[in-house]
Amino acid sequence: MDNTSTNKRIAKNTLVLYVRMLVLMVITLYTSRVILDALGVEDYGIYNVVGGFVALFAIVSRSLSGAESRFLNFAMGTRDEERVRTTFSSIVTIQVFLAFIVAILAEVVGVWFLNHKMVIPQERLYAANWCFQLSVLTFCYNLFAVPYNAAIIAHEKMKVFAYVSIVEGIAKLAISYLIFISPIDRLIFYAILLCLLQIVIREMYRRYCLKHFEECKYKFIYDKNFLKELLSYAGWGYIGSTAEVLRNQGINVLINLFFGPAINAARAIANQVLHAVDGFINNFMVAVRPQMVQSYAAGNIKYVNELIIMSSKFSYFLFLMLSLPILFNTDALLHLWLKVVPDQCVIFVQLTLVFTMITILYRPISIAQAATGKIRDYQLVVSGVQLLNLPISYCCLKYGCQVSVVLVVAIVLAIIVLFLSMYMLSRIMQFYTKVFFRQVLIRVVLVTVIALLFAILISRLLPQSIFGLFMAMMICFFSTTLSVYFFGCNNQERNSVIHTVKTMWSSMK
Repeated sequence: MDNTSTNKRIAKNTLVLYVRMLVLMVITLYTSRVILDALGVEDYGIYNVVGGFVALFAIVSRSLSGAESRFLNFAMGTRDEERVRTTFSSIVTIQVFLAFIVAILAEVVGVWFLNHKMVIPQERLYAANWCFQLSVLTFCYNLFAVPYNAAIIAHEKMKVFAYVSIVEGIAKLAISYLIFISPIDRLIFYAILLCLLQIVIREMYRRYCLKHFEECKYKFIYDKNFLKELLSYAGWGYIGSTAEVLRNQGINVLINLFFGPAINAARAIANQVLHAVDGFINNFMVAVRPQMVQSYAAGNIKYVNELIIMSSKFSYFLFLMLSLPILFNTDALLHLWLKVVPDQCVIFVQLTLVFTMITILYRPISIAQAATGKIRDYQLVVSGVQLLNLPISYCCLKYGCQVSVVLVVAIVLAIIVLFLSMYMLSRIMQFYTKVFFRQVLIRVVLVTVIALLFAILISRLLPQSIFGLFMAMMICFFSTTLSVYFFGCNNQERNSVIHTVKTMWSSMK
């Protein structure tokens, strides 16, 4: 495998996804403000907690969806076209079956829990039920689309995601204004429009795949051996998917039970800020994942290690550069962005960003672990620790702790998971643990400490005004960038940066 050409392809795909993310970030942040204003804090919280509750049913499907993406990437790595076709058709069959299971569970368990356990004002229960049914429909249709999205990623056609996602962002912007002229209840109208939009977007991805990828032409296949292998892999992945869903959506439901929908609105805003920043990192991971899985399938373990170290370090640095200015100016930014800032929103944003900084470091390790197919011990140990999020958070809230404790618990457990992930991966493949510790962990700690010192100094010196806020964010960003360049990069990486800048400057002349 030509690692140089592969690295260039990853860089190109990442750049395409970053351009897409910049456009979406601006649209998403603006539409969030408009939608919060149109719906009000309570209805905004209701929609997010109901949608999050529906996402709990992803426990049934998430591990299989992750397994399916891994098997499709692995099949493509073997260069066996017949195997790719069989894998894809088998995956579609499984997803259809899964959608029926989710729909049944949602209607039996979900409707009862929504109406009898969740904290929703009686006068908004009718609208909440509409949101629930539309969210279930959207969720099931998205399950159908999983194999087609996986095919686009496996073929590394990131421009498709860029174009379609920009269309989606513009449509959401239009929806945020249509709510104001809604002929019916605004919350119900909003849920209807979002459901229709998701169906249209998923259909666009499906039609693209049918037109461009031969293996995406579905035919019913019942491959007993493949199904057994997939279910065996997904069975252990079920622990990990359960831990992730309970940590995110389960905690959302827990907040609703203890504090009501208004605090759910605060967490929803925090997640919007996170998605705006974290989207850049996810794009990087989307570009890296196919190459990591396919490199492992081809037996190129050295390159897999290089990808782990590179993606862990630089995804963290990128997130730090974007999030540190927000961390030290959260209150001012939220009041500048939103007309009404929900209670607890500031601390939610700050702790959510800190939590994500830690999880970024072990995301590539998780991808490499999944690529090996040997996930039993990893899931038992690492995901077992993550499963503690919900019960520990429940106990803390039950004994009167502040709502922010749910994120403090998540941060502590994420630190434990980071070191456990490194250890577990080293047990099943030749993982360069010492190199990872030296090149990634030590450097990110050093850069973070230096960047924090700059940020603290800046926040105390500049005036409290819009100009001061702008200057603080700019200085914080550039000081963090310089810290990354001088203390986070080695000589080879610094030379690469200089070469890239010179090349871009020459092309502009």
